[in-house]
Amino acid sequence: MSISSTPETARTLPFGLNPAGLFWFAVLVAASVPIYWIGLVSLGKAWSTPEYSHGPLIPAISLYLFLRELRHTPPAPAGTPANRWPGLALVAFALLFGIAGNLVRIPDLVAYALILWVGGVMLVGFGWAQGRRHWAPVLHLVFMLPLPQFLYWKMSIFLQGISSQLGVWFVSLAGVPVFLDGNIIDLGVYKLQVAEACSGLRYLFPILSFSYLVAILYRGPMWHKAVLLLAAAPLTVFMNSFRIGVIGVMVNWRGIEHAEGFLHFFEGWVIFGSCVAILFLMAIVLQRLTRNPKPLAEVIDLDFSGFAAQGARFFGIAASRGLVAAAVLSLAVAAAFVAVPPPPPIQPERDDFLLFPRNIGSWSGTPTRFDPATERVLGASDYITANYASAGERGYVNFFSAWYAKQTEGQAIHSPEVCLPVGGWEVFSIDPYTVSIPGTVYGDFTLLRAVIQKGLDKQIVYYWFEQRGKRMTNDFAVKASVVYDNLTMGRGDGAIVRFTTPLERGEDEAQADARLQRFMADLLPRLPRFVPE
Repeated sequence: MSISSTPETARTLPFGLNPAGLFWFAVLVAASVPIYWIGLVSLGKAWSTPEYSHGPLIPAISLYLFLRELRHTPPAPAGTPANRWPGLALVAFALLFGIAGNLVRIPDLVAYALILWVGGVMLVGFGWAQGRRHWAPVLHLVFMLPLPQFLYWKMSIFLQGISSQLGVWFVSLAGVPVFLDGNIIDLGVYKLQVAEACSGLRYLFPILSFSYLVAILYRGPMWHKAVLLLAAAPLTVFMNSFRIGVIGVMVNWRGIEHAEGFLHFFEGWVIFGSCVAILFLMAIVLQRLTRNPKPLAEVIDLDFSGFAAQGARFFGIAASRGLVAAAVLSLAVAAAFVAVPPPPPIQPERDDFLLFPRNIGSWSGTPTRFDPATERVLGASDYITANYASAGERGYVNFFSAWYAKQTEGQAIHSPEVCLPVGGWEVFSIDPYTVSIPGTVYGDFTLLRAVIQKGLDKQIVYYWFEQRGKRMTNDFAVKASVVYDNLTMGRGDGAIVRFTTPLERGEDEAQADARLQRFMADLLPRLPRFVPE
């Protein structure tokens, strides 16, 4: 940051300390804390999970990149004008973005706003001409953020499928008979589940961050840097699949203990280290393709010299008009935010699903519970799954609904479209389908109708997202609706509603559809007690 003696700079002490500049910088930082607090708390919770446990390292690496770049950004000569207004505008936008995230109660938005705020402070401190050169350390902070839950689950399920298929391919290459059922690797005596934790996401995020770092430190053509950066994702997926394949072969040869406990954990770290080594090997190979190849020590810039001196420049930060304006603006916005905090969320009255009727018309239901691992993945505030049968019907109907008190923090609804293949179900079709439930608040509405099959079993599935009186079928529209209703109604609750029935022998789809709709006509009038409008 600018520490030279300019007209904007306050009197400095002999050893370079600028009290005025440090004071206004401290005001700027302190004033921002209330606005970004829920984002910081959310980051702390995310970093406590295996997928994002690398998070605390990201700010440290960004600081390293910043100090490295600072060596090439000498202090501006005395009297040099600096345009700090773009930085001030970005700080103002980041503050408003953070307040918007608080109003809609989405900590992730607040965390995103925090990164914009860091970029704005960088531009305020250096001015536009110098500050824009430090985009790389600010952009690197993106790797500390957790993915939105609905994207996380889509990616996780997608990577589980790829890892399972490639893992089985590796096992079969070793001559081991193997069969894949969804994400279950069947070795005959043993069955291995490629769970969400084995999807590779916990390797993907840190490897992406590391490949970004390598691309920045690499001394070579831009296309070399692009290759190193873009190779991270396929490399991680491939190596994770290789790990799953190795575990499958070892379990077949040595027993199930090779898929559990410390060895499983250790194998994961071996794969992570292998990904890092391969990235370095790729850098060497790329160098060999150049006319004048260099050794790896010269290709990757790992020079730490002078960092202490560059860090000491911070203590001479100038009390510029831009810094003072950003601090005063932040203080005013924070004071208004604290004085008029967002209203507390509205929690509608509802009955617990434990009270859901077991007998509905001629239908009698038998509720069950999921295993603890499935409940953790589901992450619902309350749920029900029950099979209902009637003496006059050829088949049963499964009713499932999961209700979420808040869909803006932590777990949220994820579509059956991404979960069904994990259980081995082949999805033949998923299409919008209009049903009519006369005499109820539902009336005519559109849901999603899926036809799925597993072996000889075929089922018809109806599902939709019940969102505060709205029936919705699109994941992204659901998220947008949650944001809007949080802002306008103070509510972010919602549920998924699903009905499933098997096709019995000799029965066509039209008969199964009719059975589902007869049961829905009996059940749906009772649903608003448990899923509020």
